[in-house]
Amino acid sequence: MKVSIITVSYNSARTIESTFNSVASQTYKNIEYIVVDGGSKDNTLELIKERKTLISKWISEPDKGLYDAMNKGILMATGDIIGIINSDDLFCDDHAIEKVVSILMSDNLDSVYADLFYVAQNDTDKIVRRWVTGKQKPFRYGWHPAHPTFYVKKRVYDKYGLFDLRFKLAADFEIMLRFLDKYKISTTYLEEPLVKMRLGGETNKSFKNIYNQNVECIRAFKKNDLKVNKFLYPFFRLIPKFFQFKG
Repeated sequence: MKVSIITVSYNSARTIESTFNSVASQTYKNIEYIVVDGGSKDNTLELIKERKTLISKWISEPDKGLYDAMNKGILMATGDIIGIINSDDLFCDDHAIEKVVSILMSDNLDSVYADLFYVAQNDTDKIVRRWVTGKQKPFRYGWHPAHPTFYVKKRVYDKYGLFDLRFKLAADFEIMLRFLDKYKISTTYLEEPLVKMRLGGETNKSFKNIYNQNVECIRAFKKNDLKVNKFLYPFFRLIPKFFQFKG
């Protein structure tokens, strides 16, 4: 099985090299690596060009944001399985993709998800928060996978669509809700951390963004004709996060 891994970047020179190294070190070798750059002004492009033996396809052009760039990468992908690793993230170990493929091949599933470690910006060995996803539950109870750990068969995107660009902060939530809760694609839980994510993502930059993301999540339920208690849902979603920080 071929795995298409997509990295979206914009002015990511400070961190993207560690992402490249993480992909290059994977023991599973049937990887199509796609980089979609938004027209970086720093030396990201130089770093991309230096890794021509690693990167299968890349483009650099203006886009309409993170999720538009991800859509471009998915449309470029030719693999059987598609995953996304951000330009400031890295895999937890060299066997990450091998584990994903093993599960999706043996059980003939549509998707797989795992746990995620949030790490310090300047020290990716320092774990600040652990996202232990747990077994699948309905999204309305606050559960959902960590998107960077969510690997999906390409046929699912072909059938059920790409990221909805009307969602500026929660398009990743909406697409997982659509796939898992609305269309009920098959999935399983890889009970271990798959990805390290540096703290400081767009939706976590301010309380306003956190609030707006929750508003978008509730709107995602409505868009997909799924019921949710709009008053209780933010509490279901946020309370478990307080227990994820490392003591």
